[in-house]
Amino acid sequence: MSATHFIVYSRSYCHLCEDMANALEALRPDCDFNVEMIDVDADEALVALYDELVPVLVGKKEGQPPVQLCHYFLDVSAVKQFLLDGN
Repeated sequence: MSATHFIVYSRSYCHLCEDMANALEALRPDCDFNVEMIDVDADEALVALYDELVPVLVGKKEGQPPVQLCHYFLDVSAVKQFLLDGN
């Protein structure tokens, strides 16, 4: 199992959310990570945090605090840098 975990805060019927998830998946052949999709509309606290920013990508590594990497569109350079940092 990968020590790198990404969370995509998203919502149903969001084309930007689908685009971000697909762009992240395109990095999988070169990088070891897992991805969790969380629907912000299922939790009022998440709506309060991310409503107009969705999709939001957060990266998590074991023993480190979560890092918000980007929103709306995948920032490939930020994701690759996150994957390299602390390894």
